[in-house]
Amino acid sequence: MIHDVQPDFYGKKIATASSDRTIRIFEIGENNTGTNLLSEIKGHEGPVWQVSWAHPKFGSLLASGSYDRKVCIWKETSNNNWTKIYEYDKHESSVNSIAWAPHEVGLCLACASSDCSISVITHKGDNTWEATRIPNAHAIGVNAVSWAPVSTALINSAPSQQIVKRFVSGGCDNLVKIWRYSDTDGWRVEEPTLAHHTDWVRDVAWAPNIGGLPANTIATCSQDGTVVIWTQDNNNSSWSKKVLPKFPDVVWRLSWSITGNILAVSGGDNKITLWKESLDSEWKCITDVEDGTINA
Repeated sequence: MIHDVQPDFYGKKIATASSDRTIRIFEIGENNTGTNLLSEIKGHEGPVWQVSWAHPKFGSLLASGSYDRKVCIWKETSNNNWTKIYEYDKHESSVNSIAWAPHEVGLCLACASSDCSISVITHKGDNTWEATRIPNAHAIGVNAVSWAPVSTALINSAPSQQIVKRFVSGGCDNLVKIWRYSDTDGWRVEEPTLAHHTDWVRDVAWAPNIGGLPANTIATCSQDGTVVIWTQDNNNSSWSKKVLPKFPDVVWRLSWSITGNILAVSGGDNKITLWKESLDSEWKCITDVEDGTINA
């Protein structure tokens, strides 16, 4: 079973994570005409749940998280040959989700585990890595993490201003939490937590912000068949929510378009649906895919 598929920054390659304990790298053909297997990466001792590409400014790097409780970081050392350059094995249970931070933050990876904790692994610039643990992040376990985008408008207007580091997590306590980093306190949860779901939060996705506006948008989905769109006017204001029409089964995964205005939703009903906010501020389904057939 394939659990995750992630395109690289340029959309020329995809990485897959599988129950057979392997990661595979495929090249996408011209005009999307099929794929060609480039590499098979072995090293995990259990199913691989998720993979994540680092920004190409750091080279060709790929992270993976597995049921074997390990996080591995792989580097393409020569053409289509991958070497494990770092392994984090301090989690006490399955690593369910991993996500690289925006490149403006640096080479930094968030990892969510069933042991209730989140680890943030940071490259220190001298070929060493430092891991910070957030214990008891979610009761029962953490299922998903996603980083907040960095406002390019803020960077361009005030280059000396410190970048705000934030990410969102979803857990088995049915809650969604926003985490913010400060030099004095480290990682701390922002209050209040976002509560709506009545069952495990399966995925969280912070929308890209290519316009550079101070607003934030997060999508969350749950075992309870609901998807919620959370919005915030600026980094310090309260969050408001809009709930999509209820789905007939568990909702597993969410993914935003690169422009941050279309949300893809996949669930236990074997459908993929695309959602977009209309002019009247309501989220509407614009496309659904079932059995490979697109229904617009």
